[in-house]
Amino acid sequence: MATLCRPTVSVPEHVITMEETLDLARSVHADHPQLDLALRLIRNTGVAKRHIVQPIEETLKHPGFESRNAVYEAEAKARVPAVVRQALEDAQLRAKDIDMIIYVSCTGFMMPSLTAWMINAMGFRTDTRQLPIAQLGCAAGGAAVNRAHDFCTAYPDANALIVSCELCSLCYQPSDLEVGNLLSNGLFGDGIGAAVVRGRGGTGMTLHRNSSYIIPQTEDWIMYDVKSTGFHFKLDRRVPGTMEPLAPSLKELAKAHGWDAAALDFYIIHAGGPRILDDLSKYLGVAPEAFRFSRATLTEYGNIASAVVLDALRRLFDENRTADAAKGLLAGFGPGITAEISLGSWTSERGTG
Repeated sequence: MATLCRPTVSVPEHVITMEETLDLARSVHADHPQLDLALRLIRNTGVAKRHIVQPIEETLKHPGFESRNAVYEAEAKARVPAVVRQALEDAQLRAKDIDMIIYVSCTGFMMPSLTAWMINAMGFRTDTRQLPIAQLGCAAGGAAVNRAHDFCTAYPDANALIVSCELCSLCYQPSDLEVGNLLSNGLFGDGIGAAVVRGRGGTGMTLHRNSSYIIPQTEDWIMYDVKSTGFHFKLDRRVPGTMEPLAPSLKELAKAHGWDAAALDFYIIHAGGPRILDDLSKYLGVAPEAFRFSRATLTEYGNIASAVVLDALRRLFDENRTADAAKGLLAGFGPGITAEISLGSWTSERGTG
């Protein structure tokens, strides 16, 4: 059975703290009629700090979409390889052992995808399958796990590499002054993650089944307006309340496998914000402590989009307290409103690489 191995996650060297974010909002948007509300919402995220690819002085500039996308491509090529090499090492595999690369990112655009560059530059086989996912936003981390699971189920001897590259700071739009956008400016951070799903062997989360669910008529709740200045993020005020209709889809998947979603041993959940985690805890009937890995990612890195589930899973590995056969759930949420959900159990079986 396919096993999701230990992820590697890297964040850039430039840091902006909560207090610096609040001070910037006060200075840049001093005359905003809803500044106090925006400041309160940013404080409530619980994000202590975020990491960004450029110094804040450069981040606040907008030299145009072409320039920003060039930064995205250069930074992705500079930062992805080290993360991928570590993920391969942790999975006890080499580049030539990978049969498919799934690349997820919603913060820049390349065609061909970075997957083609990786195959040419990093020693992957020329027959490696490529699956870029660009439009599932934060849900793409869960979707990548699910598509890797599907692939390794169809080809049991195969291995899939997941790569997430989210440089959210390059999507900052100084002209977007809605409260939701000001909140987003204090919530999202940059991060790069990678993990291997092995068809056979490996230590980690052995994947049993997966599912997708979309809340009807919510496709405009999280979205991009694509303009000459790039991607303009739109966030509906109703998004934080989506866990009530989404929680049943998690319960149903667990029930179909003979499990109780309220009685699992570990939970890897996309940390879109604190209310998402609080509400899911309520509607699943689990203790807030169950989402400690997601909360730690949110506090230390902010919302790093599709890379959140990889970082939360990394923290589970690093805690090093998960027993063999422990039952768990992984879920990513994003535009649509979409949920991508996986069930798996822990195994410490070591592969031979």
